[in-house]
Amino acid sequence: MAGTRVATTAVVRPGVRLGPGAVVGEWCLLGEPPAGHPPSEDGNPLEGGALTVLGAGALLRSHTVIYAGNRIGDRFQSGHHVLVREDNEIGDDVAIGSGTMVEHHVRVGHRVRLHGGVFVPELCVLEDDCWLGARVCLTNAPYPRCPEVSACMRGVRVGRRAKLGANVTVLPGVTIGEDALIGAGAVVTDDVPAGAVVAGNPARTLGWAGDLTCPVGLDHRPYPLERP
Repeated sequence: MAGTRVATTAVVRPGVRLGPGAVVGEWCLLGEPPAGHPPSEDGNPLEGGALTVLGAGALLRSHTVIYAGNRIGDRFQSGHHVLVREDNEIGDDVAIGSGTMVEHHVRVGHRVRLHGGVFVPELCVLEDDCWLGARVCLTNAPYPRCPEVSACMRGVRVGRRAKLGANVTVLPGVTIGEDALIGAGAVVTDDVPAGAVVAGNPARTLGWAGDLTCPVGLDHRPYPLERP
């Protein structure tokens, strides 16, 4: 594709489609089939020949690994040592920071930002414009040692424009409402209403994002949402 640059040390498996202007850094691995799904006879990585698609203008920094079957929009960016497992849907203008892991069957909207060291397990949904700070950990297994753990997994849903501070932990099945603000280090055990400001362990509602003003006096409201 026009303008595409792939480092000589990168591995691009059959079935990967790179959009124009994509840059693939040193030691990246794209289109890796998951365990139990070896490449088919036609070279495509999953049963049924699932493709791995990255849109225009992707920038993959060194040691990024993207498994087979992902559908990723335009202008995707990864930091170093990023892992994206199989069969995810990722929108446009998404940025994933260094050391972050996104498991399989995750849905990520447009303009989502994941900072360094974030963990997003399978079945989670990250809606448009949400923002996850450094080392945020989403979880999905209420009973991790249960022999039928996969039958009761429940992903986290993060609403549009919600912001999670550094080191936040969110328990399985929790929904964080749109425009919510989660303070650093919070442990979120219950659903968070739209526009709420929560913090603590366990997290409690402290106020409403619509009441916040710029702390340095700039003439704008960082959270225009009205109080519920």
